[in-house]
Amino acid sequence: MKNGPISFRPAKLLLQRFLRDESGATAMEYTMIVAVLSIITIGAFTAIGETMRDDVFGAVVSTLDAVLATSGGDGS
Repeated sequence: MKNGPISFRPAKLLLQRFLRDESGATAMEYTMIVAVLSIITIGAFTAIGETMRDDVFGAVVSTLDAVLATSGGDGS
């Protein structure tokens, strides 16, 4: 067993290497970009969904109501 002062050199080198490492920052930047794009996409789909429901499916329902009204609406 070695008696004497404790060497912190390996820990210091490890800390310096950790502080210089920027790979985690790059991953975080990509995560933030994906998050912003997801929010924009969800907002766009929400707006398009309301338009589809009101315009397209509203027109289909109106047409079906008109057809059923002229045919008697009994399904035969």
